[in-house]
Amino acid sequence: MSEILYEVGKVTFLLGILNNLRYFLIAGIPFLIFYIFYSKKFQVLKIQLKEARKSDFLREIKYSLLSGFITAFIVAFLFKTSLKNNSLIYNDLNEYPMYWLFISYALAILFHDTWFYWLHRFFHIPGIYKHVHNVHHLSVNPSPWTSFSFHFFEAIGEGLVIIPLAFIIPLHLYTLIVFGFSIFAINVYGHLGYEIAPKWFRQSFLFEIINTSVHHNLHHSKFNGNYGLYFRIWDRLMGTENKDYVVEFDKIQERGHFNQYQKLNLNNKA
Repeated sequence: MSEILYEVGKVTFLLGILNNLRYFLIAGIPFLIFYIFYSKKFQVLKIQLKEARKSDFLREIKYSLLSGFITAFIVAFLFKTSLKNNSLIYNDLNEYPMYWLFISYALAILFHDTWFYWLHRFFHIPGIYKHVHNVHHLSVNPSPWTSFSFHFFEAIGEGLVIIPLAFIIPLHLYTLIVFGFSIFAINVYGHLGYEIAPKWFRQSFLFEIINTSVHHNLHHSKFNGNYGLYFRIWDRLMGTENKDYVVEFDKIQERGHFNQYQKLNLNNKA
């Protein structure tokens, strides 16, 4: 038992450091681009025009670092105990066809979106929200640093998704690694504070399915609705999507396009 605890502790420490390095990389680069070096250039794409406070950034980083180690512990517990041997996680690429890597990844994303939606709604139950989820919602005007700013218990709930996944879907270690990076990247985009979706996206069928930064930003500014992570599916099925979402998304798009039109006219006149 002591050997298992040692292995779990060691992996938790090492993986926690890697998780937080990944956090600083995936959240830090967009922060430097949009909030430091090119903030004026991208101002037209900012969803909420008011500025977030430095104290918000520091609080978010503190909670996110804690979340990184909590997630690391859950993964370490899965891989360094008997759970791993009884799970569907596999190491041999020949065990399943190569195309299963892509199918299993898609299934994991769909499962996680469902897990996130219903867990998110659970954390919005008033008594639970007050003591747990409120930590995340202190960030009314989110930034990339907000992406993993969770209360201790919420971080556990978010990280536990790996356990049922490991017993429901056969997943290769490579798939799990890509899945982990996907969670980080999508969370950062959702909390970016800027809408960077290209112009063509609004007219495509993907807009009807996939969430945007505006979608999740409305959840932070309005506190309710828009509970989904990757997709609009559950919000639309359950009637929890903010009724102003499409209008707000179009406002940001029009603001950006109008600004580009003005610059074009100025250049032509020059």
